[in-house]
Amino acid sequence: MEAYRSFIFRLIRNYLIGSLVAVFVVGTVVMVSTLQIPNIQFVRLIFIVLISLLFMLVAELITLWVQLVPIRQFFTSEHHERDELNHMYEKIHRFPGQTIYRIMGPHMLGFSLPAAGLTIWMISTGWLEFPYLYIVVAAACAFLIAIMHALIEYYLTVRAIRPLLLEIRHRGKVQYGMEPSLGGRILVSIQRKFQLSTALIGLFPLFLFFLATYIRLQYMDSEFAKEYILWGILIVVLGAGFALVGSWLLIRDVRDPVAELTHEMNRIQGGDLGRRAPDLYADEFSALISGFNMMINRLEMRQERNRQLLQSYFSTLAAALDARDKYTAGHSMRVAEYSLMIGKLSGMNEEQADLLYKSALLHDIGKIGIPDEVLLKDGKLSDEEFAIIRTHPVQGESILLQIEPIDAMADFLPGVRSHHERYDGKGYPDGMAGDDIPLFGRIIAVADAFDAMTSDRPYRNGMSHEKALTILEEGKGTQWDPYFAGLFIDEWRRQHHLQKPSK
Repeated sequence: MEAYRSFIFRLIRNYLIGSLVAVFVVGTVVMVSTLQIPNIQFVRLIFIVLISLLFMLVAELITLWVQLVPIRQFFTSEHHERDELNHMYEKIHRFPGQTIYRIMGPHMLGFSLPAAGLTIWMISTGWLEFPYLYIVVAAACAFLIAIMHALIEYYLTVRAIRPLLLEIRHRGKVQYGMEPSLGGRILVSIQRKFQLSTALIGLFPLFLFFLATYIRLQYMDSEFAKEYILWGILIVVLGAGFALVGSWLLIRDVRDPVAELTHEMNRIQGGDLGRRAPDLYADEFSALISGFNMMINRLEMRQERNRQLLQSYFSTLAAALDARDKYTAGHSMRVAEYSLMIGKLSGMNEEQADLLYKSALLHDIGKIGIPDEVLLKDGKLSDEEFAIIRTHPVQGESILLQIEPIDAMADFLPGVRSHHERYDGKGYPDGMAGDDIPLFGRIIAVADAFDAMTSDRPYRNGMSHEKALTILEEGKGTQWDPYFAGLFIDEWRRQHHLQKPSK
């Protein structure tokens, strides 16, 4: 509630200062320096200003009160739903825009309508002596002053709402462990703000000077005043043109580096850290882009470090598993290398190939849960013991599912679970067949079988590479995927200069 009270204090302070400056300082100075009327009529004009100001304050306070009702109700409550926090966060961001409508609506009309009505009445009664045309000119001045007041009030309100936004973010973090955000959505573009602001800043004094000068010339030479209108309109049009062109050039100078940085950030969100934002600027954007590129360098270094640590973790885990049995030392690493070779031969991209490599490193992780008397048995396994061995793909999947966050190992699960499936559907644990077997499982199955056949075991020596390749070739389409088995066989023979045996 303290943040809300601070916001209200700033809002009222800004409004009172802005209103006094706009109505009394600017309005009164223009009126006093322009009009040439007796002092008693100035007193009557001041009376009109005060009465109109009262109407304006009442109209605007009522409007402000209505606009503040949902914000006040929100901050008088301590607990909120997640959606309510996000909705209020966006609503408060939109509040400065409501300030513009409030100034241009009840503020301007609440002052202008009573002022115009009282002035017309006093002219008709003879209490004021100047042409009705001056009322039109005064209305135009009031419109210009209201526009500038709304512009200033908008930017002051943007700063005034910050304590409310910080409080909502704090409540979101305390209650739900998240901080509300617009998620990158743009409610008001920089281009729109800059174009309107710079154009109005350039046009306001020009229009005000044109109107005040016209009234002043009426007292000096009414005929010249008529000629002045066309000349003044020409100058105003030229000034408006310069203001608009200048605002367009300014916003382009700001928009381009912002758009460039936004594009680079979107690229980084997609995982591309390979490029850097070009530093083509000599102002503060140069420092911003330099810092941005430095951030990318740090992210790239951290990403590479994390990749190396993760790779080391997988390799260490696989080595620790293989160390249980001296006869299978290096098995997981070799299967990973063979799998990677098959993956690259099949045209796999770098990201997919890396996932395949890590899946192959972990393919036997489930053997951690196999008792030593079964896993390390020297002789042939019994049916019961072989049934225990057959559980290791499922156990491996269960082990990886325990790792947090839950999705961290999601890409590795299919290969670990399915690397003992057969292409003809006679494998385990799920009896899948053909292309229903996950891609990584079909590739690892080929690599795992080749290394198993060519490695020594307590009860047999490893067979020759050529014999293992022959068995793989005979098993294409039945035990192994014919495409991946064929890729491996052909590449192995090419690398080792082996001739395909004649039938």
